[in-house]
Amino acid sequence: MNTIIQQKDNELWAIFEGRLDTAAAAKTEQDMQPLFSYEGSDIILDCTRLEYVSSSGLRLFLALLKATKPKGINLYITGMSDDLREVFDMTGFSSIFDFK
Repeated sequence: MNTIIQQKDNELWAIFEGRLDTAAAAKTEQDMQPLFSYEGSDIILDCTRLEYVSSSGLRLFLALLKATKPKGINLYITGMSDDLREVFDMTGFSSIFDFK
């Protein structure tokens, strides 16, 4: 699992590559720390190259949403495959996240 954090225009992007499973969750959480402390406008989670997400990965996305919402930061998910979208639909996450 690889997580790349980069600034694009006025947004902070997190690009996820690989499988976000339980084994990768601890390292991914460390890699995501700049997102939790971000004070800008929008954060985009790019899941174009994310192959799989487990409940541990979903927990990280939810924790980030809970950390950014009180600061008025918009959190968007983009590039989801049909398989990932199905996971979000089955868990109810589709109704709490915004998608681009």
